[in-house]
Amino acid sequence: MTWVELIGYVGSVGVAASLTMANIWRLRWVNLFGASTLAVYGLLIRAWPILALNSFIVLVDVYYLLRLSREKDVFSFFEIPPDMPFLSEFLNFYRDDIEAFAPGFDLTRYRDPHVRLIMRNMLPVGLFVCGEAKEGEAEIYLDYVVPGYRDFKSARFVFSAPHDRLKAAGMHTFVATAQVPAQRRYLRKVGFEQDPDSPWRFTRPV
Repeated sequence: MTWVELIGYVGSVGVAASLTMANIWRLRWVNLFGASTLAVYGLLIRAWPILALNSFIVLVDVYYLLRLSREKDVFSFFEIPPDMPFLSEFLNFYRDDIEAFAPGFDLTRYRDPHVRLIMRNMLPVGLFVCGEAKEGEAEIYLDYVVPGYRDFKSARFVFSAPHDRLKAAGMHTFVATAQVPAQRRYLRKVGFEQDPDSPWRFTRPV
């Protein structure tokens, strides 16, 4: 295999990988990388149709990335009762995906949980459930965002929100138990610190 052929394979893998992604922001970036690489490949082997097509794709990706970067999303919380029919439908619909991030999650196990829908442009894109673990600590039972909206914008909103009701109840620290590696990586990215006495326990201020 020559280095020119390697460039072609890398570009092809990038384009193919982008088509497997649910998050449109990540899809556009990976597709941009793949199409740019294939455009270079087309230029090197003087395959003008390959160069033309992938140059066009690059322009389309750049256009939509600029549009996405300029969009201003509006986030809000919508507090709902644990027995709301919509909530059970939501949990049932995303059950398998929730299980991958929060194995064994069962809302009925918790007493008086605080349940909030995460709204993005008035669309329910996630669910945040917590409750008082002990004095001053709010244990996070579920912090979930549906596929297609996992670009950390929702997470930044959740943990930058004032949480006045929790603070009024005397809670000053969020506590999360990370059961899977992806969850631990996520918690670190949103500002949690690992408990030195427990590799599974993470905390951050409310």
